[in-house]
This record gives sequence, structure tokens and C-alpha cells, in this order.
Amino acid sequence: MLKILFIGDIVGKIGRETIKKILPGLKEDLKPDLTIANGENLAHGKGVSLSALEEMMGAGINWFTNGDHTFSREKQIEAIYSGEPPILRPANYSSGVPGKGCAVIKAGKHKILLINLIGRVFMKMDYDCPFRKLDEILANPDLAKENLSAIIIDMHAEATSEKIALKHYADGRVSALLGTHTHVMTADSQITEKGAGYITDVGMTGLADGVIGIDKENIIKSFLTQIKYTHELPEKGKTILSAILVTINPKTAKAVAVKPIIRFAEI
Repeated sequence: MLKILFIGDIVGKIGRETIKKILPGLKEDLKPDLTIANGENLAHGKGVSLSALEEMMGAGINWFTNGDHTFSREKQIEAIYSGEPPILRPANYSSGVPGKGCAVIKAGKHKILLINLIGRVFMKMDYDCPFRKLDEILANPDLAKENLSAIIIDMHAEATSEKIALKHYADGRVSALLGTHTHVMTADSQITEKGAGYITDVGMTGLADGVIGIDKENIIKSFLTQIKYTHELPEKGKTILSAILVTINPKTAKAVAVKPIIRFAEI
């Protein structure tokens, strides 16, 4: 069997410290063949930096997916998405942007297609259609030559309806569709009718005693006053690691088990 550990959005330094504290032991217990994390909030909660990527690779993460903050750090865009770091950006960004939206990854004797998509409902940018982009990727004739053991999608989206619709649309064609972006793990982990592992949102890794990873005080003030206060990201406190372990039969590329994982730490 093939085991994929997927970690929800890592938020800032406190999230990275949580990974370093919890992940080594978690990997020792679960023994995943591949560890993936959504990294769009790695660098102080917004965007990605090379140093943060290297830090998380050193802690045991093999590949990174992304989201609406993919290009938030302009100075490092070319270096991060040059093809060297093991990171994707959503495939349905407009054509011509740096980076790639999918990759065939080797994990031991297995080849895994990792796809990153982003939703359009309630999102600020005018992305291309994730449904049609998925069709385009899966229609690539070169994939048939790869003898894939699994196809994994990170669908980074706000609306639960959009993620659930894509689940039905992709069912029978992928091994797992895992939602990210809302920072709150949903209670609907499942294996679909045609054998895909699914959860609407994996959740986040970072500050537990806040508001989706941010210090709660300014968030509450903003709700009370309708004035936008600065988002503060504490570096100490109670933290959470949210992830899901998907077990896949590589002969059929279908999921046989999904296991939500939540761990807490004090940083």
C-alpha cells in the first residue's frame, strides 16, 4: 500500500516550529511514503520564501502545494518557481505565470501525480476554470506512459460547494481530492463511491488559540468596528497540526483508507 501524508496550510513561524516539533515523530509512527504540505502561508502567514521552504524540507516535508498567496513575495518568485524547489502553484492561474501546476513525483517504486488547483467562488482573482484545467491535465497522453500509482489533488478554495462539486466531477479519475484554504478541518473525510479519498478542508498548522492562525484580539476588534486592523501572528502559544493520511492501493490507484490527524503542541 501507498501512504500519503498531507498537511494543512502551515501558517508562519509558529506553524513551522509546530512542524519541526511534531512531524518527525508523526512520520515515525505513520511511515508515509510521501509527505506533502500546503505552503502558501509559510512566510509570516502570507506567501513563501526559500528559507522557509528549506526549513520545512529539513523537517521532513517532500513537496508543497499553494494557493491565493502563491505570488505574495515578489522578490523571490523566480527563484521559488524556477523548477528547482519541490513546490507547485495552482494549475489554473493564467497562462504565462512562473511555476508549474502539477508534477509527477517519485516515492520509492511509485510515481504519483500531484495537482494543485484553486477555486473561484468568493476568491479575489479571476482564475481559470479548475474543472476544465483538471480535464486538460488528465488528458495529457504522456501521463499514460508514467504507470501512475496515485493522483492527488489539492483544491485550494473557499466555498465548500465548489470543492464538493469537484469531488463528484473528479470521482473515478483521481486517488484523492483534499481541500485547503479555510484553515478549519471539516468532519467529512470519506472514500467516495468510485474510490477517491476526500475531505473538504484539511485544516491548518499554526496557532490554535486564535482565529484561523491569527491573534484573536485584532480580529475581534475588526468585527466590532468594521475597521481593518493589522493581522498579528504570535510566535508562541498553543498550536495545532492538522493533516490527513490517505492509504492508496497502487495497483488500482484507489484509496482504501483516510485518516484525519490532529496534534497539539506548545511552542
